[in-house]
Parts: sequence; structure tokens; C-alpha cells
Amino acid sequence: MMKSVKDYIRTIPDFPEPGIMFRDVTTVLQSKDGLKLAIDKLQELVRDIDFDLIVGPESRGFIFGVPIAYNLNKAFVPVRKVGKLPCDTISMDYELEYGKTTIEIHKDAIKPGQKVVIVDDLIATGGTIEAITKLIEMLGGEVVKIIFLIELKGLNGREKLTNYDVESVVQYD
Repeated sequence: MMKSVKDYIRTIPDFPEPGIMFRDVTTVLQSKDGLKLAIDKLQELVRDIDFDLIVGPESRGFIFGVPIAYNLNKAFVPVRKVGKLPCDTISMDYELEYGKTTIEIHKDAIKPGQKVVIVDDLIATGGTIEAITKLIEMLGGEVVKIIFLIELKGLNGREKLTNYDVESVVQYD
């Protein structure tokens, strides 16, 4: 019987605090079959999309975005925590469940008019990806698709991304 990506995702109850069901992608990465299936399924979500490059946030956006960029002969642009990129950057602050943080992208990473796909492992509240869409648009890029391996539907992250084409491989309520 063919396995699905969901079969490779480990659920850890009460982590990092009581009542939370943590969806762990390390078990996907640790399995050659799980990793291949995850990349293949994510890549299927962009097969009919015309785009120039992939943007992914550290660190799991790198893990899933780079193989897709490589397979499709596209560039990959990293989005990192503040202070990690060596050249001129633009930054965006955004809210987390427990505070505030800042992400950055190189000013020269995206040219005006370039079509961008954002790849990440998981959408929860949507704050990180909302901030990334703003950075891309500040540089003149156009977000044409946002894809996730996992979507935690109960946290309503899509509500922050209603202007975008968003898809996920696996959904949890």
C-alpha cells in the first residue's frame, strides 16, 4: 500500500506545552521515502505555475524549497532572521504567539516583476509568511503561489493570506 506524507509526520502531544499537538517533520526528513514523497508532492503544487524563483524562510523553508528550485532549474532566495545576511537587506517585524521577531531579505534578491513562489514546511498563524509577502512586494516581486507541507487549519493562518494562491500537502484541523 502506498504511503502518504501524513504517514511520515510524527505527532507529539503536549509539546511545547500542554494541549498542543506538535506536528514533527523531522521524521519526514529522516526517511528517504518520506523526504522524496514530500518534495514530490510540494513540487506537484507548482507544476502549472509560471514563476522565476522560490523564496523560503529559514530553516525548513530552505530544506523544502531548495530541492524544488534545483529540480525546476529556478533560483532560491533565503529569508533569514535579522543579522544573518551579509549584504544590504530590508526587514520586516511580525508577531509570534509569544512576542515579536524580525526577518530579512537581501535588497537585490528579487527584481521588479519577478514571479515568486514561497515554500515552507508549515503554516500555523501565518505571520511569518505574511511578513515575507510584504518583503517580496516591497522589492517589486509578485507572489504567484504559496505552498506548505503542513497546514494547521485551526490556527487560521490562511486568513492573513487571502490575496494569494495558497496550498498545502497535509492538513490538520
